[in-house]
Amino acid sequence: MSHDRYLEHLRRVQLFSSCSTRELQRIARVVDEIDVDAGRVLTTEGMIAHEAFIIVSGEASVSIQGTDVATLGPGQQFGELALLDGGPRTATVVATSPMTLLVMTHQAFMSLLDDVPGLARRVLASMAARLREADAHVFG
Repeated sequence: MSHDRYLEHLRRVQLFSSCSTRELQRIARVVDEIDVDAGRVLTTEGMIAHEAFIIVSGEASVSIQGTDVATLGPGQQFGELALLDGGPRTATVVATSPMTLLVMTHQAFMSLLDDVPGLARRVLASMAARLREADAHVFG
């Protein structure tokens, strides 16, 4: 997949939705594309994390403490907290179909923030919006 095609996928991702085309081009240069088979465990709750994923195609199930809580599909991301702190996963994510994913490592993300200071503000605003959304869902 070309970097230009990555832009289409990155632009749809909530985490990067407020980024400029130039910022998305920088992000596209640091992601890797992988294909996985159905049944592949992509993240395991409680394990230390070093990367985040963006779904290009396919679907995955999300479970917390063994209970299915969501289904993810194209344009959605997961594991983004790993980009910020490299801490343990909050959920287990398993591919329920063959998938194509874009993967960004914690190290690549930190380098991006150093190189593109405006990106940090945009990502923080996106993360704040997601936290507000989660709070509204829980306390709502």
